[in-house]
Amino acid sequence: MATLAVLSLVASAAVALALGSVDVPLSRVLAVLVRRLGGDGGGVTVLEDQLVWQLRLPRVLGAVAVGAVLALCGAVLQSLTRNDLADPFLLGVSSGATVGAVTVMVLGIGVGGLVASTAVSTAAFAGALAALAVVLLIAAAGGRGLSPHRTVLAGVAVAYLCSAYTSVVVIMHGEGDAARRVLSWTLGSLAGLRWESTLVLLAAAAVALVWFSAYAERLDAFTFGEVSALSLGVPVTATRWVLMVATALVTATTVAYAGVIGFVGLVVPHLVRPLVGHRHVAVLPASAWGGAVLLVWADTAARSLVDRQEVPIGALTALLGVPVLIWLMARRPRT
Repeated sequence: MATLAVLSLVASAAVALALGSVDVPLSRVLAVLVRRLGGDGGGVTVLEDQLVWQLRLPRVLGAVAVGAVLALCGAVLQSLTRNDLADPFLLGVSSGATVGAVTVMVLGIGVGGLVASTAVSTAAFAGALAALAVVLLIAAAGGRGLSPHRTVLAGVAVAYLCSAYTSVVVIMHGEGDAARRVLSWTLGSLAGLRWESTLVLLAAAAVALVWFSAYAERLDAFTFGEVSALSLGVPVTATRWVLMVATALVTATTVAYAGVIGFVGLVVPHLVRPLVGHRHVAVLPASAWGGAVLLVWADTAARSLVDRQEVPIGALTALLGVPVLIWLMARRPRT
């Protein structure tokens, strides 16, 4: 099973490297990779090298990392909150990131003299962390702990506040193409990924997979509720704090570089559970695999469907995710 999953991911990545506005035969893709790894590339041209190694490979690997992180975080949060609708943006991370990005893109406020793209990513990450801090402060106010219901409500409240700020700023100051840039960012894109940002995303995905897998048994206990988890010796409050902060941090990293890509973290965990069961030692790696494959294909479609123009990847994941979610709801027995 694991071998089949790895092979399917590698095959998806290979096809993604070959397809695009300019198709590259798989044999030439392999030649570029062999040459870059120190072998005999068989007469690789500069165009092939630039297209495959410099542009497409960082983007494909970035899609693998972002998809894996979003699906992992969705699986963790659905268990922690016992809410089937939980996704990586539950804690207001995406809304806070949008505030940071809009502040730079529309108001033109710089971040320490950084270039435009880096400034947007930095501001988005800072906004995501600020939103997380506010959500956790509200949820834990009054010394009542970090209950799932209070956390969800705090996340919704902060998301609405951030949305109000974003709307006012765009309407009042969104002249020229600023509004279009904001809309494009909020729908997600992997077009700006280069090796530096991709390596950061791959590191975040690796850390997330290892970190969350270490909590697999505790997440199994959460499936039956807090009382059951406590009876099994699980430190419920500490576990919830650690995992919620961890999911928010890695989600903030992906949003800073790729924008807001919805439905991956919501749908993928539901798709893999019928295949691997409900134990998190299997659900977590399966979710990472499913998210990675889904986003590789979604990004390939985003840059291939329309000639000389990209379709927002967030729109594609929504078009795929909504029917799947409806199908999953229809399959479930009524309770």
